[in-house]
Amino acid sequence: MTFTVAADANGILPDRMIAAMAEGGLILPAYDFVESQIQPASLDLRLGDIAYRVRASFLPGPGATVAERIDELKLHEFSLADGAVLETNCVYIVPLLESLALPPEIVAAANPKSSTGRLDVFTRVIADGTRRFDMIGAGYHGPLYAEISPKTFPVLVREGSRLSQVRFRTGDAILNADELDALHAAERLVDIDDADLSGGVAVSVDLSGEKGSGFVGYRAKRHTGVVDVDRRSGYAIGEFWEPISARPDGSLILDPGEFYILASKEAVQVPPDYAAEMVPFDPLVGEFRVHYAGFFDPGFGYAGAGGLGSRAVLEVRSREVPFILEHGQIVGRLVYEKMLARPDAMYGQRIGSNYQAQGLKLSKHFRV
Repeated sequence: MTFTVAADANGILPDRMIAAMAEGGLILPAYDFVESQIQPASLDLRLGDIAYRVRASFLPGPGATVAERIDELKLHEFSLADGAVLETNCVYIVPLLESLALPPEIVAAANPKSSTGRLDVFTRVIADGTRRFDMIGAGYHGPLYAEISPKTFPVLVREGSRLSQVRFRTGDAILNADELDALHAAERLVDIDDADLSGGVAVSVDLSGEKGSGFVGYRAKRHTGVVDVDRRSGYAIGEFWEPISARPDGSLILDPGEFYILASKEAVQVPPDYAAEMVPFDPLVGEFRVHYAGFFDPGFGYAGAGGLGSRAVLEVRSREVPFILEHGQIVGRLVYEKMLARPDAMYGQRIGSNYQAQGLKLSKHFRV
């Protein structure tokens, strides 16, 4: 089966086109896809059976392969066939079970899955010859690798574990200012009257405590047990997290080296013919990083998919110095992109997502 897209097409490929890419030999899995691996606008990537601990993170650069750099930098290798623990603050490279043979009109971009980001597992995808993480250029033929560095909890992974996801797009899919304004007027993308849409839908942090029964988020504990990334509802929240109570002045001091789960003040939605991605607001407004996992699928928070608007969960880490977050401070923007076609299944319908209609919510690994 030959897979093609129109020369003038602009948009992100939906689930059925991702499946067609695999049938056409553009995605080359070592084993058949598993249930729910194809999402509405992305494909989950699976870890292979070997992991390499390396001295440092790296990019191969033009003319070099990831395998060559692994040979230069690896400290040791070990099997993931029966599962293995990845320790905090170590860097691991794992070949993925999916490789690509992209045509010249399709590019790919990767991001951590939501559950990965909410565990503070820093994960990026690397391809041969690249100068950038998580970006796979048009026409790329070759393997994919995951760089994994748990920052807070040691994690148990195995062959087939899914930490990253990849989107495929053709042409220029991002909505311009006029298109975004028109979409918001038609669909009300965010539940406030004075929405800031410059450069994407502004997302601010909720530190009021009004929507969380007096608390605003969670701070991760140190020196915890191991989290099995494939185990759902397997861990007591109190063993890994401590709740953060709202302060009267609506502020929160971020301590360097600590990891926080917070939520947006706004409820947002992504209509079924669009996808979105959270991008940093402005590195000059504060010394913190928000949201490791940036993909929002079609139907996120959408009424037709059981959403009625969902708050964005924010994975927050301060950088080098303590930093004070204020209630309502803008921390990111949702950039909307056109889908090439509407997905067969919207977010939260077929896949039974843990995060549809979410408020302040930890990853699926923890018992409610």
